[in-house]
Amino acid sequence: MHEFDPDDAEPLAEDAVSFIRRRIEEEHGYLSWLNTRVDAAERGRIVLSIPFAEKLTNEDGRTIHGGVAATLIDTAGGIAQRTTFDDPLAGGVATVNLNTNYLRPATGDLRAEAHVVRAGGSIGVSDMRVTSTDDDGATKAVVVGQGSFRLFRG
Repeated sequence: MHEFDPDDAEPLAEDAVSFIRRRIEEEHGYLSWLNTRVDAAERGRIVLSIPFAEKLTNEDGRTIHGGVAATLIDTAGGIAQRTTFDDPLAGGVATVNLNTNYLRPATGDLRAEAHVVRAGGSIGVSDMRVTSTDDDGATKAVVVGQGSFRLFRG
């Protein structure tokens, strides 16, 4: 059984955090192009961010395209699942289902936080939330979602 309980989990090893950071920030072409950053990584939780850039906006040049936020929640939910593996450097994760609810336009930097709801033997579920700063500098939720992921434990 591979049930994940955050209260019983060992801390995430620094080599696993470094692996996740390198794969996201440097080696993954699309995520690197988006300038995705790993802000925090621990067992069952990940925080990723993408800074505002004009290349990511809709035609108005002000609001970030919704696909960028969807990419962020998908990635965060899957990586959060990987952190629950006995060896986060081995195995893999594939998205089975992704539910994305857009709440309001994103007009600033994006920050996604994902938490593992369940990490079973072969399927895991994560909750994700993306926030963005508005024109007044206030941070607001722009997207919430939940994903299920196929877990390929190494």
